[in-house]
Amino acid sequence: MARRSQSRSSDPIELAPLVLVKGSEAFLADRAVSELRRQATERDASVERVEISAATYPAGQLDVVTSPSLFGEPRLIVIPNFEVTNDELMVDLLAYIENPADDVWMIVRHNGGNRGKKVLDALKKAHVPTIAADPLKYDNEKIDLVMSEARRLHRRIEAEAAHMLVGALGSDLAEMMSALSQLMSDVEGTITTQAVHRYHSGRVEASGFDVADAALAGRTAQALTLLRHALATGVAPLMIVGALASKFRSMAYATAPRGALQSVSMNQWQFNRARRDVQGWTDTALAGAIEAIALADEEAKGLSRDPERAVEKCVLTICRLRGSARA
Repeated sequence: MARRSQSRSSDPIELAPLVLVKGSEAFLADRAVSELRRQATERDASVERVEISAATYPAGQLDVVTSPSLFGEPRLIVIPNFEVTNDELMVDLLAYIENPADDVWMIVRHNGGNRGKKVLDALKKAHVPTIAADPLKYDNEKIDLVMSEARRLHRRIEAEAAHMLVGALGSDLAEMMSALSQLMSDVEGTITTQAVHRYHSGRVEASGFDVADAALAGRTAQALTLLRHALATGVAPLMIVGALASKFRSMAYATAPRGALQSVSMNQWQFNRARRDVQGWTDTALAGAIEAIALADEEAKGLSRDPERAVEKCVLTICRLRGSARA
């Protein structure tokens, strides 16, 4: 059997004789099972689909559904709720793992909890491929998911646009990925920040990047209003700090000599935008802003008991520095 690999949510999903989909994030699990079903049908349109209910499984059913069929069609067997399995299915699955059938693809979906641990351990020992469907806690994981989905569909989305989409809709993975699908349907070529703004302006207006834009321009009242709106609608403080860091990192790169940028991955549009953003900033003010963002990053990751207040102090500092640079 193929060597087991614990996948990330952004990794390619590949069909195998036995696949475990494990985790409580329903969207990711549904997405994985749907993709595996698609691949099975693509390999053989005559594939026979069988779904087994773990809670009501009768002993011996697995032997029946995995035995050679009369016409030799391959079979796709899905167990969608293994976390509520009865003892009969556990016994039969433990035996099946030792001797899987030919021309059968089996997907075992476990949505969380300790029930079925013996089988999960046996699947791990047998190096069965495992697709992770754990909740995505961090925004960078969600951005990776958006970027990988675009690549899977042979499309491209700008990193800043992916960041913006996560900031606007990342609290609900299903909604976020549905929005991405709609963007890919409606927008030709690369999905840009302008496209995300155009289609999701009502949600994106309070994203981390808009807070960053207002702060770097020194618009204190607007920056604080957007910050409070963003926090109130579920944008994580660390996400806002990440947007600030991305903006000011690009601005710092834009002030460096061209020869020093050989190892920096920046598109021309990103470089041009950073050159515009940095106008009016002195080196001293820029360095002070970067120090403030570094402190806010540490505080948002646990150094402070009040991450929201830490980000607010950072935004106020950046606005003050912009004002002093202008003066």
